[in-house]
Amino acid sequence: MFDLKVIHSVLSQLEEERGIPKEKIIEAIEMALATAYKKEYGKRGQIVRATFDLNSGKADFFQVKKVVDDSTVIFEEESETPEPAHTERGDRNERNERQEKEVVLAEGEKERFNPEHHILIEDAKKIKKDAMLGDEMIFPLEAKNDYGRIAAQTAKQVIIQKIREAEKTSVLKEFGIREGEIVSGTVQRMERGNVFLDMGRASGILPYEEQIPGEHYRQGERIRVYLSRVEETPKGIFLRLSRAHPKFLAKLFEIEVPEIVGGVVEVKAVAREAGSRSKIAVSSNDSHIDPVGSMVGQRGVRVSTVMSELGGEKIDIIEWSAEQEKFIEDALSPAKTLKVTLDTAEQKATVMVAEDQQSLAIGKGGQNVRLAAKLTGWKIDIQATKTKAEEKESEGDTEKAS
Repeated sequence: MFDLKVIHSVLSQLEEERGIPKEKIIEAIEMALATAYKKEYGKRGQIVRATFDLNSGKADFFQVKKVVDDSTVIFEEESETPEPAHTERGDRNERNERQEKEVVLAEGEKERFNPEHHILIEDAKKIKKDAMLGDEMIFPLEAKNDYGRIAAQTAKQVIIQKIREAEKTSVLKEFGIREGEIVSGTVQRMERGNVFLDMGRASGILPYEEQIPGEHYRQGERIRVYLSRVEETPKGIFLRLSRAHPKFLAKLFEIEVPEIVGGVVEVKAVAREAGSRSKIAVSSNDSHIDPVGSMVGQRGVRVSTVMSELGGEKIDIIEWSAEQEKFIEDALSPAKTLKVTLDTAEQKATVMVAEDQQSLAIGKGGQNVRLAAKLTGWKIDIQATKTKAEEKESEGDTEKAS
């Protein structure tokens, strides 16, 4: 019935190329055989199972019955008085009765007794003394090798469907463990601003809002992206990708900085406006290791590599501090602050800076203070004040004027 050489070859190929275990394919073959058998020789309500021996190519078929009693199933009356004619009222009553029965089944209270599907517990105990309610009784069926065209086509569809399901599970497992990591893909096409990537065994989408502004992608180009989410859709597995995600920046540094992988340097927070500027706060678990120096690298080679990947995006590397005043002060760099006052109730920080530092602290379009607020988690209010030197200078100017 089966060409075992071909089956073994197909099983090995599917396992190597698509990552589908042999057990899943054998399960698909058994389900297909059972479906074909039921289609050709089975009775209504009958549950058929099959086992397939890969070594001999032999298939065995079984009927499965569930052990029940009158407390778990409904016994329909054997004789019912038929209505003399189908009237509108009679049809409506019949529909209502059918709906009532469907409600009972939907609630899972009781099933209708079917001799092909159920076996009474008293009969089950005659076959198996320790049979209990809910057990499954298995009865061998006569083996058949001759199937009609429709049954064979149905079996083929079952195998294809099971292989698709197994492949989907395999892809989910492969990419599920890589969620939150950097992956590489080849640009397939651009559509309505979105970029579709070939990720090997799955397709990925890089939405317009997750792209770095100003970047242009070419068909066939290989790019690195952050795998933010794995989605299961009716069309298959789709990977949600990003190059604008703050964690993309952190993961790029993880690739370039061995101290992060070793756990010596830790990325505490990231604030990012993709394509323009980012701030990243780091700390060291070793007093002998400078976290900022580790991120920058010798002659700035590490940070330059990351900046190059991000299209020249400016990156401020800040040493994280448990003292919130110090952390906020550093987060506003390159501006120099005079005083930081915290309002813990409103999570608000008032920062005093010299007049000549105000514009630097705020940044172009408010970018510097906005990124500092994201990085620290505090609302930051920049206020300018004159230093003593500036006050003396202004007093001198006033005296000269008078």
